[in-house]
Order: sequence, then C-alpha cells, then structure tokens
Amino acid sequence: MRRDKTYWTFVQGLLAPIQFIIFLGSLGFVLRYLLTGEGLQVANNSVVAKTLTLYTIMITGCIWEKVVFGRYLFAPSFFWEDVFSMLVLALHTSYLVAMYTGRLSGAELMYLALAAYATYVVNAGQFILKLRAARLDHEARQRELARFGSATNLAAA
Repeated sequence: MRRDKTYWTFVQGLLAPIQFIIFLGSLGFVLRYLLTGEGLQVANNSVVAKTLTLYTIMITGCIWEKVVFGRYLFAPSFFWEDVFSMLVLALHTSYLVAMYTGRLSGAELMYLALAAYATYVVNAGQFILKLRAARLDHEARQRELARFGSATNLAAA
C-alpha cells in the first residue's frame, strides 16, 4: 500500500523508461564507434548522459526505498537488487573516471561501457521481475479478499 501511495513510485516509474531510452540510444552510439571508429565524442557524451540518469534514478530509488521499507538501501525485499546496483554504479563511475583521466583508449572505454550496460540490463531485469511478482501477489490477495468477502456475505445472509 505504501508503495502505491508514495509520489516516489511515480518518479521511479517515469525515470525508468527514460533511462532505458537513453540506454538504447547510447548503446547504438557505442556500437557504432566500435564498428566504424567514428563518433567517439557522441558515444562518450551518451554514456555520460546514461550515467547521470542512472545516478538520478539511484538517488530517487533510495528515497523510494526509505519511504516504502524504512531503509535507504539494502532493505530485505530488495537486498540482492541493491547489491547488484552497486556493481552497476561502480562500472558506470569507472567509465567516467577513465574517460576524464584519459586512462583508457576509445575502444577500451566502449568495452567498459558495454560491461556497465550488461550489468544495467541484468539489474533492470531483477527489478522488473521483483515488481511484477509483487503486482501478481497483490492481485492474488485482492481476489482472495473478494472471494472471502463474498463467502462472508453469503454466510451472513
């Protein structure tokens, strides 16, 4: 019930598809650079945009988790998703550090971006499966309550 009533659920629901769209575009730019050697700056900019969006959704997700579960991170209900999120953040942040320090070549940066993106896809899948399971559980409980309510009404009649 808290999940559905908080404003932060709406924010997460808005940011998640925006991040996914940015991810798809950036993935295209990264792959284009790897295939053609062209567009390094555009690819870099797209990974930065994806990373900033990731930071935004992670911060608002922490707030959401605090409102819903009473903890900013690692609430039992989302423990493994949060653990994997730390890997996603570490890889994206490593990309920014490597790009700004010049420690990696363009191709190496793009491979690091692909590793970060692979973890992002797995993590997004974790959250989607968890939220889908919660929704199905909620629907099953509602059906059970409706059926129980009908049985109670029949017994009272």
